[in-house]
Amino acid sequence: MTCKPLFVIAALVGTACGGSQAAPAEPAPPPPAPPAPTAAAPAPTPAAAATPNPPAEKAEPAKGPAPAVRYTGFATPESVLYDDAADRYLVSNINGKPDAADGNGYISVLSPDGPVTNAKWIAGGDKKVKLDAPKGMAIAQGVLFVADITSVRKFDAKTGAPKGDIPIAGTTFLNDVAAGPDGKIYVSDSGLKVTANGMEPTGTDAVYVIDKGKVHPLAKSKELAGPNGLLVTDKGVLVAPFGTNELYRLEKDGKRADVTKLPEGGLDGIVAAGDSLLVSSWKGSAVYRGKLGGTFEIVIPNV
Repeated sequence: MTCKPLFVIAALVGTACGGSQAAPAEPAPPPPAPPAPTAAAPAPTPAAAATPNPPAEKAEPAKGPAPAVRYTGFATPESVLYDDAADRYLVSNINGKPDAADGNGYISVLSPDGPVTNAKWIAGGDKKVKLDAPKGMAIAQGVLFVADITSVRKFDAKTGAPKGDIPIAGTTFLNDVAAGPDGKIYVSDSGLKVTANGMEPTGTDAVYVIDKGKVHPLAKSKELAGPNGLLVTDKGVLVAPFGTNELYRLEKDGKRADVTKLPEGGLDGIVAAGDSLLVSSWKGSAVYRGKLGGTFEIVIPNV
């Protein structure tokens, strides 16, 4: 929100006095005696110099919303998935570097009422679980799919028991997972690696489809700009890329369509909210709301 300063403009109004002209008169009588001296009228006080408008105060940046609830016990929470069948929220915890195969990632369970009901429902190294740096999640046909660097881990959605892995060759940073109504699973490779200079591209940018256990690329190109958040719609898969501010839709042939610019880039999460989309931005430190092909505006600032 932009605040505009209020300016007050003062106008100085000048007045002039005019006398009427006298009619012709008899010869003037002798001049009267000079009047008695009177006290000199005080000199008019000079008008105060106009003071320029003071500089407008800088508007304070809009504050982010107050959190409804705070949690402890998380370690780099990356993604939140609502499990409608069990009425609970699942939170993936990287617990370390986002590309480190350190075996200590875990998934927490939250109640909609607020409390953490199971801090480490699924945990790397526990009960033969493999989990390094879990990120995006999706549930389809009773299976929880979790993106984990270069593999998609599978778990029983009710018990959390491991059900195997789906390695995806040639990937470097699997990020989000989305499930289609037909049971197909979509997973993004943001094509990133962590270096001393921060996140750097690897060139493996892609979106893959897992169909009945088999993996094939839907799109694979640097033009995808670090695909991050995914959302399956009836018109195709929407992609929020980390590398640009351009939200887009992937068609069946993998071509980008309906490219829509958002205020800032570093795009990450994307969800549908009614007939609008909510998209988070690292660069904008904000959550935007809008429609594909339309205008996006900030709904949550400073996050």
